[in-house]
Amino acid sequence: MKKTPLYKKHIECNGKMVEFADFIMPIQYSSIIKEIKAVRNSIGLFDVSHMGEIEVSGADALDFVNWITTNDVSSLKTWQIQYTTMLYPDGGIVDDLLVYRLPERFLLVVNASNHNKDVEWIRENKKGDIDIRDRADDYFQIALQGPEAEKIIKRIIKGDPAKIKFYWATEEEIEGNKVILSRTGYTGEDGFEIYGNPSSGPEIWDILMEEGEKEDIIPCGLGSRDILRLEMGYCLYGNDITKDTTPLEAGLAWLLKMENNEFIGKESLVKQKKEGITRRLVGIQIKDRTIPRHGYLIYKDGNRIGEITSGSHSPILNHPIAMGYVDKPYNKKGTIIEIEVRDRLIEAEVVSLPFWKNGTLKR
Repeated sequence: MKKTPLYKKHIECNGKMVEFADFIMPIQYSSIIKEIKAVRNSIGLFDVSHMGEIEVSGADALDFVNWITTNDVSSLKTWQIQYTTMLYPDGGIVDDLLVYRLPERFLLVVNASNHNKDVEWIRENKKGDIDIRDRADDYFQIALQGPEAEKIIKRIIKGDPAKIKFYWATEEEIEGNKVILSRTGYTGEDGFEIYGNPSSGPEIWDILMEEGEKEDIIPCGLGSRDILRLEMGYCLYGNDITKDTTPLEAGLAWLLKMENNEFIGKESLVKQKKEGITRRLVGIQIKDRTIPRHGYLIYKDGNRIGEITSGSHSPILNHPIAMGYVDKPYNKKGTIIEIEVRDRLIEAEVVSLPFWKNGTLKR
């Protein structure tokens, strides 16, 4: 199993380590509930160095990245970032990812579990004058997430973080260490992600922990990150999106720029859109305290209509929440459904996403 550049920091912080995507990663430190509340109310610090980075450069880099992803990369200005997907020819999802438009190159940040597969897929579809480099071992990645994030960043860089807009990045220095600083995250809160040379990762972790003491910063693990993203209705590859789901089914149609754009999988999506999708990823609120888990079956009037893809108890909302695919027309908000849990059916309701927005439950 691989270790991130911050492995020793997790041990120092008494992190509970688990295997994840070929890495040894912290699932939690103090408690998952405490970490979630820290991110929602103040600040939390995550090691996300297990994510993969792939660099694409060359004269035809823009056209190539537009070919392998579904959003419109040509609309990006230098230092702007885009959330997008890569598709198989049948419209199934290879991965969801971020594309950074950096000076003279593009940086693709992909899911850890898909890293090797993504590199192979990109290289298999190479065309034009481009250079593809696997840069996963050349970066650490830290995520500072929560409403107090900007205050902390302001104290450790020369520039003004308030000028960094959402889904934009810049080059900065932290104690002499050059980094890429972006206003991005996977929690639904304000926050920043920091990329830099692996050797400087532990030092920058310590700087953030020390500077964040005033805001009661705590380290956070994969467990809290998963629930935070679920509260926002963000998809997790391998659960909510896979090679067997399409962006149209997953509610990610906004990532598809099909007009005047050609990309892998477009023909299949045009066909699916014309014929109409038969199922849809939805938010689900459970009526009692039972927690639905990945793989639990969904029913309506005794007929199976779908399956849970992600589910957990939300400590912020104080009740169970889930996402899952249901057959149309049962995807409509307010539809009462049933979930099979240990040989019994529990009542649930289809609700709109996200579950959590600006401190309120969105229904």
